[in-house]
Amino acid sequence: MAGDALQRVREICLALPDTKETLTWGSPYFRVGDKIFAGYGETDGRPTVGFKLEKPHAEAIVADPRFTPSKYVGRHGWVTMDLADVDDWGHVEDLILESFHLIAPKRTLAKLD
Repeated sequence: MAGDALQRVREICLALPDTKETLTWGSPYFRVGDKIFAGYGETDGRPTVGFKLEKPHAEAIVADPRFTPSKYVGRHGWVTMDLADVDDWGHVEDLILESFHLIAPKRTLAKLD
């Protein structure tokens, strides 16, 4: 289960331009250039992914029990999503893409067009 979730997150993140996976703090993180835009982890044995959202979006989305403000950086718009029962990976992809847009430099974003 967790391995499948990591593979899905990896496929979404590494399909974006100028991205790479690094082992950071003992977990897979995804970077555009040197900046993190998503991180995979596990909480209580459940797979999770963290990403940055626009602050109003982050504040609204945590009303959904699958989402929590991320430790240490939640006040900056980072949220963590429980992936254990995901039925719509397109939604996960949209959220990761929002994070990518917030973090990636303009020259990288131009490659998406």
